[in-house]
Amino acid sequence: MGEFDYRVERQRLLLEAEEWSKTIKSLHVHSLTSMHYETEESVKDFENGAVTDTEFNDGTIRREQNGKLIRIIGEKLTGDNLIDAYCRGTA
Repeated sequence: MGEFDYRVERQRLLLEAEEWSKTIKSLHVHSLTSMHYETEESVKDFENGAVTDTEFNDGTIRREQNGKLIRIIGEKLTGDNLIDAYCRGTA
């Protein structure tokens, strides 16, 4: 049975990390074009005023304006990358 301990532990961590990834890491309401994740395309979002950026533990940022989703920034972490972020974030 000991030969599967690593796989069982990894699966346990993955399930915990997937749940953790859904939680909010930070929330910003702003009209700054100098955020580190801004692109030439995303800077255009400010033509209609301030935005709300909700950053999740999975590495994505959900950008809303006037209550409507206008963009998702970043790439969602999965697998070992998600487990690594979870272990760093909960250490």
